[in-house]
Amino acid sequence: MPILKQQMNKEALQLHAQEIFAFNAQASQVPGVINLTLGEPNFSTPDVVKTAAKAAIDEQPLRYTLPQGKIELTQAIADYVQRHYHLKYDPTTEVIATIGVTESVFVSLMSILNAGDEVLIPSPCFTIYQPIVQLLQCQPIMINTAATNFKLTPEVLQQTLAAHQQVKAIILNYPSNPTGSTYDATELQALATVLREAGIFVLSDEIYSELTYDVEHQSIAQLLPEQTILMNGLSKAFAMTGWRVGYICAPAAVAEPMIHVHELMTTSISTVSQAAAIAALTEGEADTQRMKDQYAQRRDVLYQGLLKLNFTVIRPQGAFYMFMKVPTKWQPQDDVQIAHDLLAAEKLAVLPGSYFGVGGAGYLRISYAASMADLQAALTAFENFSKKFN
Repeated sequence: MPILKQQMNKEALQLHAQEIFAFNAQASQVPGVINLTLGEPNFSTPDVVKTAAKAAIDEQPLRYTLPQGKIELTQAIADYVQRHYHLKYDPTTEVIATIGVTESVFVSLMSILNAGDEVLIPSPCFTIYQPIVQLLQCQPIMINTAATNFKLTPEVLQQTLAAHQQVKAIILNYPSNPTGSTYDATELQALATVLREAGIFVLSDEIYSELTYDVEHQSIAQLLPEQTILMNGLSKAFAMTGWRVGYICAPAAVAEPMIHVHELMTTSISTVSQAAAIAALTEGEADTQRMKDQYAQRRDVLYQGLLKLNFTVIRPQGAFYMFMKVPTKWQPQDDVQIAHDLLAAEKLAVLPGSYFGVGGAGYLRISYAASMADLQAALTAFENFSKKFN
């Protein structure tokens, strides 16, 4: 008997392929493309990590572990978070190793939301937040931050909370994908004051926390320890996107049901990836610093190059993305069309800001997790493309 489409989950039927991946796939088919789309470090995974993974394979047999991860891993995560962000979590009850931060977001939202709840999402934002909230039959409340330099302000937060009575949580992502903006200590404290009074969950996606350049990263979990579900991972800082290692840190009362949701979804993450993650967290910090230094150099070259071309661009304080405004002389004034035109005319692949939700229209996201040569070639491509509108 054929599966009847009308009997499927109505929210699942509304899902579609992630536009960022579809555009990247199209760009990858173009010979000689300068691909600055995905947040994929062009560095190799550090040798110390690969060596640990090979040793784990050789040690056979590889078995299931505790759902939240081997105690050696959860301890390494707890130690790392305390060392870097002055946060203390019990590795046996308050840390969960997940399949990347994507699963961290899914587990966190599934564990706290009931149908009909509202979730605040500052936008533009990473593309998975809104559809996951909708899949759980809840309402995403998108907050346009374009007018405030792509940062949520306490005033706008208060206004939004006053207008919505079913808010269960807010999702913060800083440093931000796609804009590279982040919050300093004063800005974070102002947001925390409002959130403390509201008493809602704070899901803090801090996957780019190790890649900050102008300010010292502070986790909002330091200010709101009882409300915050901290999500982080190894993909960006350790060039380990394919290893799929993320983690959640949360108060024990919150983490306990989350562990059960996680074990239903995946039992536990790969034992080999766990061994690799332990090595990264305990021995790989020098590699992270080396990569961070190069990202900072790339950022400065790209930023200065775009300014010389008279483009309006946000100077990133973290991550490895730059948000560039589409010049008014470029026609049509449609960032999606412009991205396709750049690909066709100059073999340059960057992502439309519209893909990242409200507030992103009229911008292009450039990933500088690429070689310096590619960034220089991109600047030449931007210059050539712009000349056509003179």
